[in-house]
Amino acid sequence: MKLIRIFALVIMAVINPFQGNSQSITFNNPIAEQRADPWVYKTDGGEYYLIATVPEYDRIVIRKANSINGLKEAKDKEVWHKHEKGVMGSHIWAPELHRIDGKWYIYFAAGEAENIWNIRIWVLSNPSANPMEGKWTEEGQLKTQKESFSLDATTFEHKGKRYLIWAQNVRGGNHGTALVLSEMKNPTTLTGPEIVITEPEFSWEREKYNVNEGPAVIKKNGKIFVTYSASATNHNYCMGLLWIDENVNLLDASNWQKSPGPVFYTNEELKRYGPGHNSFTTSEDGKSIIMIYHARDYKEIQGHELSDKNRATRARAVEWTKSGFPDFMQNKND
Repeated sequence: MKLIRIFALVIMAVINPFQGNSQSITFNNPIAEQRADPWVYKTDGGEYYLIATVPEYDRIVIRKANSINGLKEAKDKEVWHKHEKGVMGSHIWAPELHRIDGKWYIYFAAGEAENIWNIRIWVLSNPSANPMEGKWTEEGQLKTQKESFSLDATTFEHKGKRYLIWAQNVRGGNHGTALVLSEMKNPTTLTGPEIVITEPEFSWEREKYNVNEGPAVIKKNGKIFVTYSASATNHNYCMGLLWIDENVNLLDASNWQKSPGPVFYTNEELKRYGPGHNSFTTSEDGKSIIMIYHARDYKEIQGHELSDKNRATRARAVEWTKSGFPDFMQNKND
């Protein structure tokens, strides 16, 4: 952890010579117990929907509130359940809820009932105005050029085009997951090319497992920022940062830049362990970007980290540096 701290201080000294003000927005954290890989979608009407991984890995649930703090007491509604056989039968992970062209979509990862690690990206759709109502239709697998372990898809629009970023094992074997970017033809189809924008290269991305996953996008200050998570989902889990100028070709990998150190990671003094797999939304007044993420409040895990149920969803405001970069305030608690 000392090496990680040194890396982070070095990179923040470069991109963050002046610290922003401390948070003035407070949250009643955790806003959801036993909810990992959280995604919060805010509608134009100010309603917040929370969707996340449940510890049983067997279903997709959504909750709704008129504030981020209100999500804490909101009731979950199950909108989809895993299959008993075949594909979409195991490891139902990291669902994301998106509203695209007047229709709701859920992107999620799932393994097979008989082969639980044969994980791919799948899509559901719903034309209802309220994603907790109406019928969710299985749109099938979101096909990538390479047929391999894939998960954590997120989508965003830029200059009239829609893109998908996801995590995939692109090299085979134990090389782990990289983040891949592609343009989309429609919400369920990629057009390519598929380019790798980051893969595990630093030690903090390779603790126990070689992992880059959980991408999330912020567009601000003339740049597109992508946070992502790295290493095993124990106390080593942490967040890295990519960025690119908004006016250059997103599908040219050489245009992407990457922090050599993590930007948000375990802080034992604050009892925040393994923070990561975040998403972004905005405050009720729309003026502040809010990061939604999961973490544990203890370090020691009994058994495998994926069997531990206590990753909890938290919220915190994002500050911005004088140079226009996000500051996740590593040494400030929630």
